[in-house]
Amino acid sequence: MPTLTCLGAAGTVTGSKHLLRYGDTQLLIDCGLFQGLKNLRELNWEPLPVEPHGIDAVVLTHGHLDHCGYLPRLARDGFAGRIHATAATRDVAALILRDSAFLQEKDADFANRHGFSKHHPALPLYDIDDAERTIRMFSPAPLHREVALPGGATLLLRRAGHILGAASAQIDAGGLRIVFSGDVGRYDDPVMLDPEPVPEADYVVIESTYGNRRHERTDPVEALAAVIERTVQRGGTVVVPAFAVGRVQTLIHSLWLLRRAGRLRNVPVYLDSPMATSASELLHAHPHEHRLPPQDYEAACGAVTCVREVEDSKALSASRFPKVIISASGMATGGRVLHHIAAFAPDHRNTLLFSGFQAAGTRGRKLLEGARETRIHGQWIPVNAEVAELPMLSAHADADELMRWLSGLQRPPKRVFIVHGEPEASEALRERIERDLGWPAAVPRQDQVFNL
Repeated sequence: MPTLTCLGAAGTVTGSKHLLRYGDTQLLIDCGLFQGLKNLRELNWEPLPVEPHGIDAVVLTHGHLDHCGYLPRLARDGFAGRIHATAATRDVAALILRDSAFLQEKDADFANRHGFSKHHPALPLYDIDDAERTIRMFSPAPLHREVALPGGATLLLRRAGHILGAASAQIDAGGLRIVFSGDVGRYDDPVMLDPEPVPEADYVVIESTYGNRRHERTDPVEALAAVIERTVQRGGTVVVPAFAVGRVQTLIHSLWLLRRAGRLRNVPVYLDSPMATSASELLHAHPHEHRLPPQDYEAACGAVTCVREVEDSKALSASRFPKVIISASGMATGGRVLHHIAAFAPDHRNTLLFSGFQAAGTRGRKLLEGARETRIHGQWIPVNAEVAELPMLSAHADADELMRWLSGLQRPPKRVFIVHGEPEASEALRERIERDLGWPAAVPRQDQVFNL
């Protein structure tokens, strides 16, 4: 009898790992890092309940860190199978994993040199060699075409929107069809294509990031303009922590639309994230994975100054002229954006603008909840800047859009499993599925085993 076990993203929006067992085969769907609260981050250092060398293959729905960031550790600990994903996801994950390894090595070195780690010496979870070995394990899978998996199973990928290459995963194994939504994107997004419906499934595993919320219907481009214009009128700078893959490209496109309409022409925009710059270039490599014609995207990128060198990034932090700085990471958990927050947060003229979901325990979440100081690299930084949020710019489907995606099923599944959400969001979506669709639904606990 096949079984499903959630090894992550159960009661939280990070650490996505779902173990599907059928016969003697073990398949892992997604393999992400836990982020946010310390007790979650510590799970990254705990051994998995299953031996990595006993996992036959991994299916990756998309390349965000909370879905792919644990892969190098899995490989270091003995996983030697193939990683199945779209070609675009492979390319995105390569950027993400190299950057993650670099940052972990850098953070460990910084902690050792400044002595603020409780561990002596501080070590990275994995290094760049682990990341490179992992990247070589990828096996690109085409959309809409069955791919063989170990143990006689098959995989079929469909577009999920969200970010470049993101897909839902249909797995036929042990006489059952199990569909994993991955992260569902927005409908009518200006950059990404719509999520594709799934016609039938015996079981569905669906994310619930915004399972209890509806995104505002306010024009996100106008809302973005309003934040920038009032900040510039104060003589301030807007710092935008943004996910390097997905939100950065949408922000660049939105700012270009404003410039084309005659707005913000005298406000310089800087993209201070080498990874985001490289991720933007992937839109050219995968033109059929998004809506933007080449000429539009080239014009949008041409209106932004890309910053690659560390010294140029430091100069941005030192400059007090009004401007927009877009920099990773999206939840302000690491990367160059921390230096910009440290530089601009103390001044009331500036704005810290968040445009995506902020997981519990992250610096971004704490700032949105009203924290008036934040700890960066061992120092407490006062926060006098305006802290703003544009949730309508999120790449995640809201509750209505999740229900719309589920409604594409032409017959009721045996059960829906609700993951990748904080408890209130997951429970709200469970209640709505049972009330509006009449389908049985459950919110798995960490490491809970379900017989299918």
